[in-house]
Formats: sequence, structure tokens, C-alpha cells
Amino acid sequence: MTVQTIDTDYLDQPGVAAAYLVVEGDEAAFVETNTAHAFPRLLEALDAAGRAPEDVRWIIVTHAHLDHAGGAWKAVQACPNATLLAHPAAARHLIDPSKLVKSAEGVYGVERFRALYGSLEPIPAERVRVMDDGGVLRWGSRDLTFLHTRGHANHHMVIHDSATNTVFTGDAFGLCYPALQAGGPWVFPSTSPTDFDGRAAIEAVERIVATGATTAWLTHFGGIGDLRAAADSLNAQLRASVALVEAADASGVDGDALDAHILEAVQAWFDGAIADRGLGADARALVAMDVELNAQGLAFAVRKARFKRSRP
Repeated sequence: MTVQTIDTDYLDQPGVAAAYLVVEGDEAAFVETNTAHAFPRLLEALDAAGRAPEDVRWIIVTHAHLDHAGGAWKAVQACPNATLLAHPAAARHLIDPSKLVKSAEGVYGVERFRALYGSLEPIPAERVRVMDDGGVLRWGSRDLTFLHTRGHANHHMVIHDSATNTVFTGDAFGLCYPALQAGGPWVFPSTSPTDFDGRAAIEAVERIVATGATTAWLTHFGGIGDLRAAADSLNAQLRASVALVEAADASGVDGDALDAHILEAVQAWFDGAIADRGLGADARALVAMDVELNAQGLAFAVRKARFKRSRP
């Protein structure tokens, strides 16, 4: 009934993105897959646990973002007895990933996308099982409960494991890189494009705490305890993100000026958090992509709010 953290070495950096191996009797499950590049690391963990690809019963992804599910097709292909479990909206994108690829290429650019994720292949629909909100999967001695958690992404879910009283949170409970913890606990939200909704994200955080779990397994990165303290910090940051979006919306600033304004505010917040913890240039480099993506997501939220108001 163990949970093992697998460092996927995402972006060629340790401690940035994890997948998890769960062993139940003679069977196993992967939670998250990272990219196709990471799959050999999942196989190594499986072998070290004394299990073979044929023993994998479930492959679970919290949402369709490619640092979580980009390697799902490869895992399904390599594990002949496995079923992929996903949020209904995520499942259709993994069965037909064409829109997912187009969206990711729009965020990262074609060249960067290929370097990060390589190819993304369709998963046969008969190998995919949709998990409804509140759905419970009985697996050996444990119940896996699936909770839909909007805020970071509309196709996001978290998974509570009754055997360990822990919850796999994807990006719904923030990011907590081990390399940034020397100056004190630091968990921060992901507000990346294109679905960020600050109020829904706060609701998701509270729903995770309400599971009563003693540990949250974050995809970025590893297990954290004291969920209430982490939630309070996350919620404060999410409220600040909502305030930034609303102020930028009201300002009327648009185009490149809007992007620059949001990026400046997000960069300043990260710089302040780094300084408060006595961290330096290495920390700034580690969060550089998060700064960029968080700013893009908040600017997108401003434009989305304006678009909705413009519709008759």
C-alpha cells in the first residue's frame, strides 16, 4: 500500500515534476506520467518495486496539461492491462490530442513544444475510463475517490487514497519545489493559461483540505503535510491574483501593455518571495517559467472577462 515519488527530471531538473507509483497487492498504478521522455523513469520505478508493465492496472492523470499527461499515451501503449482514468473533459483530449497539441504549441511555440514533449499520440477510447465528480473506485484494500477541482484547469481532478489518507493534487494545491524550501515553507499557485479562475481555485483548495488527508502529493513536487497552513497561504495568493486581474481589467490597458503590466506585477511578487526567504539567483532561474506562465494566465483571464462582457 505504498506511494512512491518518481522524479521525472522534467526540464532536465530534479525536483520539478513528479509522477507517483502506487502498489496494491500484485497490481500497480501510475498517478501522472509527465512527458513521453519521462516514461523510462516510470518503468525503472516499476521494476524496482518488483512489478512489470503487465501488472499496471491504472494510469491516472489529474488533468490534460502535458507536464502531467503528455506521456499517458506511451504508458497505455506499454502497459497492456492498464486503463487510463481521467476527467471527462481531459479524456476526450487524450483520445484525440490534436487540439491539445495546437494549444500547447500556441503557449510554448512549435520548437519548444517538441523539445519538451516530443510526439503526442492518440489513446484508444476503449482504454480510457471517465471519472465523474465524487466517483469512487474500489481497488483491492483501498478506495480511490475522484473530485473535480476547477480553478487551474476546467478538466482537473484530484484523487483521495483511503489506504494512506493522502490526496494527489496535480496543480490544484499549488507548487512546492524542494529547492525553494530552505528559507521556509513556500507553496504558490499556478495561474497558467487558459482556464485560470481564482475563485474556483480557492474552492478547489478548500475541497482538498476537506478530504481530511494528512498529506498532499503535489505533482510539483512531492508530499507536503499541514494542509491547512498551505491552504491559507495559497488562498491569500489566489485572492491577490483575483485582485490583480480585476484591477487590470478595470484599467482598460490592453495589448502588449497589458501583458507587460501583468508580467511586471507577477515578477515583482516572485522577487519579493525569493528575497523574503533569503534565496538567490538559482531560485529566480527555477521559477522563471512559472513567472512567465502565471503572467500569461492572468492576462488571458483579463481578456476573457472582457470578451464575456462584450457578448450580447
